[in-house]
Amino acid sequence: MNRILSNLFEHKSLTRTEARDIMLNIADGKYNDNQLSAFMTVYLMRSITPDELTGFRDAILQRRVEVNLGDSNAIDIVGTGGDGKNTFNISTASCFVVAGAGRKVVKHGNYGASSVSGASNVLEQHGVKFTADQDVLRRSLEESGVAFLHAPFFSPALKSVGPVRRSLKMRTFFNMLGPLVNPTMPKNQLLGVYNLKLMRLYRYIAQNEGINCTIVHSLDGYDEISLTSPFKVVTNDSEKVLDASSLGLSAVRQEDLFGGDTVEEAARVFDEVLSGKASAEKRDCVTANAAFALKTLEPELTIEEAVAQAKESLESGAALDRFHRFVELNS
Repeated sequence: MNRILSNLFEHKSLTRTEARDIMLNIADGKYNDNQLSAFMTVYLMRSITPDELTGFRDAILQRRVEVNLGDSNAIDIVGTGGDGKNTFNISTASCFVVAGAGRKVVKHGNYGASSVSGASNVLEQHGVKFTADQDVLRRSLEESGVAFLHAPFFSPALKSVGPVRRSLKMRTFFNMLGPLVNPTMPKNQLLGVYNLKLMRLYRYIAQNEGINCTIVHSLDGYDEISLTSPFKVVTNDSEKVLDASSLGLSAVRQEDLFGGDTVEEAARVFDEVLSGKASAEKRDCVTANAAFALKTLEPELTIEEAVAQAKESLESGAALDRFHRFVELNS
């Protein structure tokens, strides 16, 4: 690792093979916390290359606990995190809206490393017990529409770096990797990123790997469709800039999306959104993200139709029903 760090400090980059081998060593616990911290810090000072990101992804998927949940046309809805906005759990809430609209979601998530509440935090707060039991996961997917894969159970490398990431309390390149290493390797993904450079990287990987992927970024820095500014939407064959009015929704302010200072507060906001008690701004934000997930699954939908389906799921209580069933099956 000292040799690797010396090369990186001299502004050299890793080949895809070198990056894969380093991540395999991380998964095997061959580096101490100080070395890991220094290695992560390199990528806070310079951009990661496509070969480096792809090599890291190769290793995590190579060592993953493989999961087969059947041949469902499922989608993962996930953001990188690391945008520093401390929003409520928008992606996780969107998963249950999509499930309420009759689709399947295989969500890959973790504890928050650079935010108060990650997906795993808010679900655990509701009594969810994480599992790698494929029978439980398969039943959850079939009966609630959502299966949740807690990343450390399936990816040794992500488990190895957890304490270091939490101690750094800032985004690292592992934020970039999380959305790319769902162990089920779903055919469809809605990915939120915190900057345009990462959007281009994700698109490159999605095109090379044949993933049906929609990537979103709000131009004021959110790793999701926040409706606080115009946002960019990129697919494998198109890109466009839209705003809230493009979806028939109203623009919102940053403070409207605040997720609270504790996991308990984040869980309360999450419940208010799914039960229809949250502000229109919070509900519209979830609706927008769920709509693009639905459109990813069914590109023939117009955005107006996708928004209408997401609204119906939320307003009818279907999304809340899916969440209650999910908690029952996973507690």
